[in-house]
Amino acid sequence: MNKNIFLGITGLISCIFFSGTGLLRAQSSSADLKNWPKGSSPKEIGTRVADHFVVTPHTNFGKSTPPRVITYPESCAWYGALTFAKASGNKQLTKNLAERFEPLFGAESKMIPVPDHVDYCVFGAVPLELYLQTKDKKYLDLGTSIAEKQWGPPEGPRVKEESHEFYKQGYTWQTRLWIDDMYMITALQAQAFRATGNQKYIDQAAKEMVFYLDQLQKPNGLFYHAPDVPFYWGRGDGWMAAGMAELLSSMPKKNPNRQRIMKGYTDMMASLLKYQGKNGMWNQLIDDPEAWPETSATGMFTFAMITGVKNGWLDKEIYGKAARNGWLGLVSYINENAEVTDVCEGTNKKNDRQYYLDRKRNTGDLHGQAPILWCATALLR
Repeated sequence: MNKNIFLGITGLISCIFFSGTGLLRAQSSSADLKNWPKGSSPKEIGTRVADHFVVTPHTNFGKSTPPRVITYPESCAWYGALTFAKASGNKQLTKNLAERFEPLFGAESKMIPVPDHVDYCVFGAVPLELYLQTKDKKYLDLGTSIAEKQWGPPEGPRVKEESHEFYKQGYTWQTRLWIDDMYMITALQAQAFRATGNQKYIDQAAKEMVFYLDQLQKPNGLFYHAPDVPFYWGRGDGWMAAGMAELLSSMPKKNPNRQRIMKGYTDMMASLLKYQGKNGMWNQLIDDPEAWPETSATGMFTFAMITGVKNGWLDKEIYGKAARNGWLGLVSYINENAEVTDVCEGTNKKNDRQYYLDRKRNTGDLHGQAPILWCATALLR
Protein backbone atom coordinates (compact mmCIF):
# COMPACT_ATOMS: atom_id res chain seq x y z
CA MET A 1 0.00 0.00 0.00
CA ASN A 2 1.20 3.53 -0.77
CA LYS A 3 2.77 4.96 2.40
CA ASN A 4 0.86 8.26 2.18
CA ILE A 5 -2.46 6.45 1.77
CA PHE A 6 -1.66 4.20 4.76
CA LEU A 7 -0.79 7.17 6.95
CA GLY A 8 -3.96 8.94 5.87
CA ILE A 9 -6.14 5.96 6.75
CA THR A 10 -4.53 5.44 10.17
CA GLY A 11 -4.84 9.13 10.91
CA LEU A 12 -8.54 9.01 10.07
CA ILE A 13 -9.05 5.95 12.28
CA SER A 14 -7.26 7.68 15.13
CA CYS A 15 -9.48 10.75 14.79
CA ILE A 16 -12.63 8.68 14.86
CA PHE A 17 -11.84 6.10 17.52
CA PHE A 18 -9.22 7.54 19.82
CA SER A 19 -10.16 11.15 20.30
CA GLY A 20 -12.72 11.12 23.11
CA THR A 21 -13.11 14.88 22.94
CA GLY A 22 -13.68 14.79 19.22
CA LEU A 23 -16.22 11.99 19.54
CA LEU A 24 -18.14 13.85 22.22
CA ARG A 25 -18.12 16.98 20.07
CA ALA A 26 -19.46 14.98 17.14
CA GLN A 27 -22.24 13.62 19.35
CA SER A 28 -23.04 17.05 20.73
CA SER A 29 -23.46 18.53 17.25
CA SER A 30 -25.94 15.83 16.17
CA ALA A 31 -29.71 15.94 16.47
CA ASP A 32 -29.87 12.71 18.48
CA LEU A 33 -32.21 13.04 21.48
CA LYS A 34 -31.91 9.41 22.63
CA ASN A 35 -28.24 8.57 23.14
CA TRP A 36 -26.18 10.54 25.65
CA PRO A 37 -22.66 10.62 27.07
CA LYS A 38 -22.31 8.81 30.40
CA GLY A 39 -23.79 10.77 33.30
CA SER A 40 -25.90 13.07 31.12
CA SER A 41 -28.91 10.94 30.20
CA PRO A 42 -32.33 12.42 31.07
CA LYS A 43 -33.12 9.47 33.33
CA GLU A 44 -29.90 9.90 35.35
CA ILE A 45 -30.14 13.67 35.60
CA GLY A 46 -33.90 13.72 36.22
CA THR A 47 -33.60 11.15 39.00
CA ARG A 48 -30.85 13.13 40.74
CA VAL A 49 -32.72 16.43 40.54
CA ALA A 50 -36.12 14.94 41.48
CA ASP A 51 -34.70 13.04 44.46
CA HIS A 52 -33.06 16.25 45.63
CA PHE A 53 -36.39 18.08 45.35
CA VAL A 54 -38.18 15.48 47.48
CA VAL A 55 -35.94 16.25 50.47
CA THR A 56 -35.78 20.03 49.90
CA PRO A 57 -37.82 22.04 52.46
CA HIS A 58 -40.41 24.49 51.12
CA THR A 59 -38.40 27.36 49.66
CA ASN A 60 -38.96 31.10 50.03
CA PHE A 61 -37.14 32.89 47.21
CA GLY A 62 -33.75 32.49 48.82
CA LYS A 63 -34.79 33.69 52.27
CA SER A 64 -33.83 31.71 55.37
CA THR A 65 -37.39 31.81 56.73
CA PRO A 66 -40.05 29.33 55.52
CA PRO A 67 -42.67 30.64 53.07
CA ARG A 68 -46.19 31.56 54.10
CA VAL A 69 -47.60 29.57 51.19
CA ILE A 70 -46.17 27.27 48.51
CA THR A 71 -44.33 29.51 46.03
CA TYR A 72 -44.69 29.26 42.27
CA PRO A 73 -41.08 28.01 41.69
CA GLU A 74 -41.81 25.13 44.05
CA SER A 75 -45.09 24.38 42.27
CA CYS A 76 -43.28 24.30 38.92
CA ALA A 77 -40.53 22.01 40.25
CA TRP A 78 -43.07 19.75 41.96
CA TYR A 79 -45.04 19.45 38.74
CA GLY A 80 -41.82 18.70 36.84
CA ALA A 81 -40.77 16.02 39.32
CA LEU A 82 -44.17 14.36 38.99
CA THR A 83 -44.14 14.36 35.19
CA PHE A 84 -40.60 12.96 35.28
CA ALA A 85 -41.72 10.20 37.66
CA LYS A 86 -44.40 9.21 35.16
CA ALA A 87 -42.17 9.42 32.09
CA SER A 88 -39.43 7.38 33.76
CA GLY A 89 -41.81 4.83 35.28
CA ASN A 90 -40.55 5.62 38.79
CA LYS A 91 -43.54 4.77 40.98
CA GLN A 92 -41.55 5.18 44.18
CA LEU A 93 -40.82 8.78 43.19
CA THR A 94 -44.53 9.41 42.60
CA LYS A 95 -45.23 7.96 46.05
CA ASN A 96 -42.58 10.18 47.65
CA LEU A 97 -43.97 13.28 45.93
CA ALA A 98 -47.49 12.39 47.07
CA GLU A 99 -46.25 11.99 50.64
CA ARG A 100 -44.70 15.45 50.41
CA PHE A 101 -48.16 16.76 49.46
CA GLU A 102 -50.13 14.96 52.18
CA PRO A 103 -49.53 17.55 54.98
CA LEU A 104 -51.29 20.12 52.80
CA PHE A 105 -54.53 18.27 53.50
CA GLY A 106 -53.88 18.61 57.23
CA ALA A 107 -51.31 20.45 59.32
CA GLU A 108 -50.00 22.55 56.43
CA SER A 109 -53.36 23.34 54.81
CA LYS A 110 -52.79 27.07 55.22
CA MET A 111 -49.83 26.76 52.85
CA ILE A 112 -52.16 26.11 49.92
CA PRO A 113 -52.13 29.44 48.06
CA VAL A 114 -55.36 31.41 47.72
CA PRO A 115 -56.03 31.30 43.95
CA ASP A 116 -56.34 35.05 43.43
CA HIS A 117 -53.14 35.57 41.43
CA VAL A 118 -51.53 33.72 38.49
CA ASP A 119 -48.42 32.91 40.54
CA TYR A 120 -50.58 31.25 43.20
CA CYS A 121 -52.88 29.47 40.76
CA VAL A 122 -50.11 27.46 39.06
CA PHE A 123 -50.00 25.40 42.26
CA GLY A 124 -53.16 23.68 41.00
CA ALA A 125 -51.13 21.86 38.33
CA VAL A 126 -49.54 19.75 41.10
CA PRO A 127 -52.68 18.09 42.56
CA LEU A 128 -54.02 17.63 39.04
CA GLU A 129 -50.89 15.69 38.06
CA LEU A 130 -51.17 13.67 41.26
CA TYR A 131 -54.74 12.85 40.27
CA LEU A 132 -53.66 11.76 36.78
CA GLN A 133 -51.16 9.35 38.32
CA THR A 134 -53.06 8.11 41.39
CA LYS A 135 -56.75 8.63 40.44
CA ASP A 136 -57.40 9.86 43.98
CA LYS A 137 -60.37 12.23 43.69
CA LYS A 138 -59.18 14.54 46.49
CA TYR A 139 -56.44 15.78 44.14
CA LEU A 140 -58.92 16.33 41.30
CA ASP A 141 -61.28 18.31 43.54
CA LEU A 142 -58.50 20.59 44.76
CA GLY A 143 -56.96 21.15 41.33
CA THR A 144 -60.20 21.84 39.48
CA SER A 145 -61.40 24.22 42.19
CA ILE A 146 -58.28 26.32 41.58
CA ALA A 147 -58.74 26.18 37.79
CA GLU A 148 -62.35 27.30 38.19
CA LYS A 149 -61.39 30.20 40.46
CA GLN A 150 -58.91 31.46 37.86
CA TRP A 151 -61.76 32.01 35.40
CA GLY A 152 -64.45 32.77 37.96
CA PRO A 153 -65.81 36.22 38.85
CA PRO A 154 -63.25 38.68 40.26
CA GLU A 155 -63.01 38.45 44.02
CA GLY A 156 -60.64 39.38 46.82
CA PRO A 157 -58.26 42.26 47.59
CA ARG A 158 -56.26 41.84 44.35
CA VAL A 159 -59.19 42.81 42.12
CA LYS A 160 -58.55 45.95 40.04
CA GLU A 161 -60.86 48.00 37.89
CA GLU A 162 -59.61 46.31 34.70
CA SER A 163 -60.16 42.86 36.24
CA HIS A 164 -63.89 43.19 35.60
CA GLU A 165 -63.32 44.19 31.96
CA PHE A 166 -61.07 41.21 31.30
CA TYR A 167 -63.65 38.93 32.90
CA LYS A 168 -66.48 40.33 30.75
CA GLN A 169 -64.42 39.65 27.61
CA GLY A 170 -63.90 36.00 28.52
CA TYR A 171 -60.36 36.29 29.84
CA THR A 172 -59.25 35.46 33.36
CA TRP A 173 -59.70 38.40 35.68
CA GLN A 174 -56.10 37.79 36.74
CA THR A 175 -54.86 39.04 33.35
CA ARG A 176 -52.03 41.56 33.72
CA LEU A 177 -50.03 41.12 30.47
CA TRP A 178 -46.80 39.95 32.09
CA ILE A 179 -45.07 37.32 29.97
CA ASP A 180 -44.61 35.07 33.04
CA ASP A 181 -48.38 34.58 33.08
CA MET A 182 -48.39 32.45 29.97
CA TYR A 183 -46.87 29.56 31.84
CA MET A 184 -48.72 30.08 35.12
CA ILE A 185 -52.10 30.18 33.37
CA THR A 186 -51.58 27.57 30.66
CA ALA A 187 -49.93 24.98 32.93
CA LEU A 188 -52.99 24.97 35.19
CA GLN A 189 -55.68 25.11 32.52
CA ALA A 190 -53.99 22.48 30.33
CA GLN A 191 -53.74 20.21 33.35
CA ALA A 192 -57.43 20.72 34.14
CA PHE A 193 -58.24 19.70 30.56
CA ARG A 194 -56.02 16.60 30.80
CA ALA A 195 -57.57 15.57 34.10
CA THR A 196 -61.23 16.16 33.22
CA GLY A 197 -61.45 16.06 29.43
CA ASN A 198 -63.51 19.26 29.63
CA GLN A 199 -62.57 21.30 26.58
CA LYS A 200 -63.52 24.62 28.18
CA TYR A 201 -60.22 24.67 30.09
CA ILE A 202 -58.02 24.38 27.01
CA ASP A 203 -60.28 26.75 25.03
CA GLN A 204 -60.06 29.56 27.58
CA ALA A 205 -56.30 29.13 27.95
CA ALA A 206 -55.90 29.28 24.17
CA LYS A 207 -57.97 32.47 23.95
CA GLU A 208 -55.82 34.01 26.68
CA MET A 209 -52.60 33.00 24.91
CA VAL A 210 -53.70 34.62 21.65
CA PHE A 211 -54.47 37.84 23.54
CA TYR A 212 -50.98 37.88 25.06
CA LEU A 213 -49.33 37.06 21.71
CA ASP A 214 -51.21 39.84 19.94
CA GLN A 215 -50.35 42.34 22.65
CA LEU A 216 -46.77 41.41 23.52
CA GLN A 217 -44.87 39.47 20.83
CA LYS A 218 -42.40 41.53 18.81
CA PRO A 219 -41.82 41.15 15.04
CA ASN A 220 -38.65 39.14 15.75
CA GLY A 221 -40.68 36.54 17.66
CA LEU A 222 -39.35 37.47 21.12
CA PHE A 223 -40.91 39.38 24.03
CA TYR A 224 -39.79 42.41 25.99
CA HIS A 225 -39.86 41.88 29.74
CA ALA A 226 -42.58 44.56 29.81
CA PRO A 227 -43.96 47.08 27.31
CA ASP A 228 -41.97 49.83 29.03
CA VAL A 229 -38.82 47.69 29.45
CA PRO A 230 -37.26 47.02 26.01
CA PHE A 231 -35.06 44.09 27.03
CA TYR A 232 -35.39 40.43 26.11
CA TRP A 233 -34.94 38.94 29.56
CA GLY A 234 -34.18 35.23 29.28
CA ARG A 235 -36.41 33.67 31.91
CA GLY A 236 -39.33 35.94 31.07
CA ASP A 237 -39.20 34.74 27.48
CA GLY A 238 -38.67 31.22 28.79
CA TRP A 239 -42.02 31.21 30.58
CA MET A 240 -43.65 32.17 27.29
CA ALA A 241 -41.85 29.46 25.31
CA ALA A 242 -42.65 26.75 27.86
CA GLY A 243 -46.26 27.89 28.16
CA MET A 244 -46.86 27.65 24.42
CA ALA A 245 -45.27 24.19 24.34
CA GLU A 246 -47.48 22.99 27.23
CA LEU A 247 -50.60 24.38 25.60
CA LEU A 248 -49.93 23.06 22.10
CA SER A 249 -49.15 19.61 23.50
CA SER A 250 -52.77 19.13 24.57
CA MET A 251 -54.73 21.48 22.33
CA PRO A 252 -57.06 19.68 19.89
CA LYS A 253 -56.09 20.28 16.26
CA LYS A 254 -59.55 21.63 15.54
CA ASN A 255 -59.19 24.44 18.10
CA PRO A 256 -59.67 27.72 16.17
CA ASN A 257 -56.75 29.35 17.99
CA ARG A 258 -54.23 26.58 17.39
CA GLN A 259 -52.83 27.99 14.14
CA ARG A 260 -52.27 31.43 15.66
CA ILE A 261 -50.50 29.99 18.69
CA MET A 262 -48.39 27.69 16.53
CA LYS A 263 -47.23 30.69 14.53
CA GLY A 264 -46.29 32.56 17.70
CA TYR A 265 -44.40 29.48 18.90
CA THR A 266 -42.51 28.76 15.66
CA ASP A 267 -41.62 32.44 15.21
CA MET A 268 -40.13 32.45 18.69
CA MET A 269 -38.22 29.19 18.19
CA ALA A 270 -36.71 30.45 14.93
CA SER A 271 -35.53 33.63 16.62
CA LEU A 272 -34.03 31.73 19.55
CA LEU A 273 -31.87 29.66 17.21
CA LYS A 274 -29.92 32.79 16.31
CA TYR A 275 -28.92 33.49 19.89
CA GLN A 276 -27.91 30.09 21.24
CA GLY A 277 -24.25 30.04 22.27
CA LYS A 278 -21.72 27.45 21.15
CA ASN A 279 -21.95 25.99 24.66
CA GLY A 280 -25.68 25.34 24.11
CA MET A 281 -26.71 28.14 26.46
CA TRP A 282 -28.82 31.27 26.10
CA ASN A 283 -27.85 34.48 27.86
CA GLN A 284 -29.49 36.39 30.70
CA LEU A 285 -30.44 39.01 28.09
CA ILE A 286 -31.08 36.88 25.02
CA ASP A 287 -29.60 39.17 22.36
CA ASP A 288 -26.82 40.72 24.47
CA PRO A 289 -23.41 39.08 23.84
CA GLU A 290 -22.03 40.65 27.04
CA ALA A 291 -24.68 38.99 29.22
CA TRP A 292 -23.92 35.77 31.08
CA PRO A 293 -25.21 32.28 30.19
CA GLU A 294 -28.30 31.66 32.33
CA THR A 295 -29.68 28.24 33.19
CA SER A 296 -33.39 28.74 33.87
CA ALA A 297 -34.00 30.39 30.48
CA THR A 298 -31.87 27.78 28.74
CA GLY A 299 -33.89 25.02 30.39
CA MET A 300 -37.19 26.54 29.34
CA PHE A 301 -36.09 27.12 25.72
CA THR A 302 -34.65 23.61 25.55
CA PHE A 303 -37.91 22.14 26.88
CA ALA A 304 -39.90 24.06 24.27
CA MET A 305 -37.64 22.82 21.46
CA ILE A 306 -37.59 19.19 22.64
CA THR A 307 -41.40 19.27 22.77
CA GLY A 308 -41.58 20.74 19.27
CA VAL A 309 -39.23 18.15 17.79
CA LYS A 310 -40.99 15.25 19.52
CA ASN A 311 -44.39 16.41 18.24
CA GLY A 312 -43.21 17.15 14.71
CA TRP A 313 -43.79 20.91 14.89
CA LEU A 314 -40.11 21.72 14.39
CA ASP A 315 -37.48 20.41 11.96
CA LYS A 316 -35.81 17.43 13.64
CA GLU A 317 -32.30 18.10 12.35
CA ILE A 318 -32.16 21.84 13.02
CA TYR A 319 -33.99 22.00 16.33
CA GLY A 320 -32.94 18.55 17.50
CA LYS A 321 -29.35 19.75 17.34
CA ALA A 322 -30.21 22.92 19.28
CA ALA A 323 -32.16 20.94 21.89
CA ARG A 324 -29.34 18.42 22.33
CA ASN A 325 -26.77 21.18 22.75
CA GLY A 326 -29.07 22.95 25.19
CA TRP A 327 -29.42 19.83 27.33
CA LEU A 328 -25.69 19.07 27.35
CA GLY A 329 -25.00 22.70 28.20
CA LEU A 330 -27.45 22.59 31.11
CA VAL A 331 -26.03 19.35 32.47
CA SER A 332 -22.62 21.00 32.78
CA TYR A 333 -24.14 23.50 35.24
CA ILE A 334 -25.37 20.85 37.70
CA ASN A 335 -23.12 20.41 40.73
CA GLU A 336 -22.41 17.32 42.84
CA ASN A 337 -25.49 18.05 45.00
CA ALA A 338 -27.83 17.93 41.97
CA GLU A 339 -28.20 21.73 42.19
CA VAL A 340 -28.32 23.89 39.09
CA THR A 341 -25.93 26.83 39.20
CA ASP A 342 -26.13 30.27 37.58
CA VAL A 343 -29.89 30.65 38.00
CA CYS A 344 -31.03 34.27 37.80
CA GLU A 345 -32.64 35.37 41.04
CA GLY A 346 -36.27 36.51 41.10
CA THR A 347 -36.39 39.61 38.94
CA ASN A 348 -38.79 42.50 38.68
CA LYS A 349 -38.85 44.69 35.60
CA LYS A 350 -36.59 47.72 35.25
CA ASN A 351 -35.73 49.85 32.24
CA ASP A 352 -32.00 49.47 32.87
CA ARG A 353 -29.70 47.04 31.03
CA GLN A 354 -27.18 46.94 33.86
CA TYR A 355 -29.89 45.89 36.28
CA TYR A 356 -30.29 42.63 34.37
CA LEU A 357 -26.56 42.04 33.93
CA ASP A 358 -26.00 42.47 37.67
CA ARG A 359 -28.70 40.07 38.86
CA LYS A 360 -27.52 37.54 41.43
CA ARG A 361 -26.64 34.06 40.14
CA ASN A 362 -28.22 31.53 42.48
CA THR A 363 -27.42 27.85 43.01
CA GLY A 364 -30.23 25.37 43.59
CA ASP A 365 -32.93 27.97 42.97
CA LEU A 366 -36.12 26.14 41.98
CA HIS A 367 -36.54 28.53 39.03
CA GLY A 368 -33.65 26.54 37.57
CA GLN A 369 -34.36 23.09 39.02
CA ALA A 370 -37.86 22.99 37.50
CA PRO A 371 -36.92 23.31 33.79
CA ILE A 372 -34.31 20.55 34.14
CA LEU A 373 -37.14 18.24 35.19
CA TRP A 374 -39.38 19.43 32.35
CA CYS A 375 -36.59 18.72 29.86
CA ALA A 376 -35.88 15.27 31.29
CA THR A 377 -39.59 14.47 31.04
CA ALA A 378 -39.85 15.71 27.45
CA LEU A 379 -36.78 13.72 26.38
CA LEU A 380 -38.25 10.50 27.83
CA ARG A 381 -41.69 10.94 26.27
